[in-house]
Amino acid sequence: MSDTDAGERLSKRLARELPCSRREAELYIAGGWVRVDGRIVEEPQFKVADERIELAPGATPREIPPATLLFNAPADIAAAEAGGEGEDLARRLIRKATHWAEDPAGQAPLKAHFRGLTTLLPLAPGEEGLLVFTQDRGVARRLEEGRTRLEEEWQVEVIGSLDERQLASLRDGTAVPGRRLAPGKVSWQSETRLRFALKGMVPGQLALMCRAVGLTVVATRRLRIGGVSLGRVPVGEWRFLRAAERF
Repeated sequence: MSDTDAGERLSKRLARELPCSRREAELYIAGGWVRVDGRIVEEPQFKVADERIELAPGATPREIPPATLLFNAPADIAAAEAGGEGEDLARRLIRKATHWAEDPAGQAPLKAHFRGLTTLLPLAPGEEGLLVFTQDRGVARRLEEGRTRLEEEWQVEVIGSLDERQLASLRDGTAVPGRRLAPGKVSWQSETRLRFALKGMVPGQLALMCRAVGLTVVATRRLRIGGVSLGRVPVGEWRFLRAAERF
């Protein structure tokens, strides 16, 4: 059946069969512990009739803590965001099917993890990499209030070369005429790749800095915010923020 068909609510049926309280039944269901005719159902309001209801071994009726998801966003996400479509596009891409199979968090994604997500520290058009979605008010507050203090690490593919004076201007925040930017760490990783570690970043800042010293930007990728890095998550996939990780 479904959550609109006639029948009995799954939570009511489960509470009667176990038995347990209606609230405990709802937590079992939302936690992905309940199968209806062999299929996991996460909606307590799902209507059932004579279907077989199974509770997974080791099931625990506990509240689902707010989740923070780390998404490896492709460049077209930010381009769409500039047109007002980015958040919707990202939300369509952040689903169970795009959860990184090697996520070390050990948490199976639930439908509840995708509700009420807030996007923090957006990317500018053409930028890619780490994008944070969270349900956790504490995480949202930390990123919002700490945006001027949190160091962000970026990798920028460029065409061109720099002399020592130009490299120093990137480091001390004087590369852009008429603007004083926060100083940071800038170094070559290869002949075509620069690493930036800066605080108080704003979308598009790196492209502006690189153009000011005569570099052509090919790709700009955010790798880390504070103490949280994207790691090996493939482009277009996401992982959970682990309990031990802190921005």
